[in-house]
Amino acid sequence: MKAYRINIIGLSNKVHQFDFEIGKEFFSQYGADLLEDGSFTAHVDLNKSETFLEANFEIEGIAKLICDRSLETFDYPIKTKHKMVFKYGDEDQELTDEIVIINREADSLELGQYIYEFIALAVPMKKLHPKFKDEEENDDNELEGKIIYSSGDDDNNDDDIDPRWEQLKKLK
Repeated sequence: MKAYRINIIGLSNKVHQFDFEIGKEFFSQYGADLLEDGSFTAHVDLNKSETFLEANFEIEGIAKLICDRSLETFDYPIKTKHKMVFKYGDEDQELTDEIVIINREADSLELGQYIYEFIALAVPMKKLHPKFKDEEENDDNELEGKIIYSSGDDDNNDDDIDPRWEQLKKLK
């Protein structure tokens, strides 16, 4: 989408600020797998220099999530900050999560995919409606210090040993 593309050729070597509004159309364009709807604002400070671009993302808004337990829709507030460094090179490639090499000849920088990924990373794995928050905290406290899973192998229980195994133990 052109709305999230920045023309870097015309920028001077200093800090530039960009603001983006993000809604349902954004999520349908970049992928509705993790998140289908929400209302966000993304503020990007782009520091351009001769050899690299440094982008600081501040994203804030409300994600519309579906509860894993009740399948009800609820609003989940998200506020996140991320930093990306775009270095100039011969070909496009991602070195790390924060460092990306872009072609020297690139005339623009597409930020939409990065904004989508940062929002998706802020979405919790377990999506519970706020009305279940007290239950979740109680469940976590009750399980503390208890064995949740046991394989059934209990070395102290020699009474129920199969006689064939008993014979094999004698061979030791």
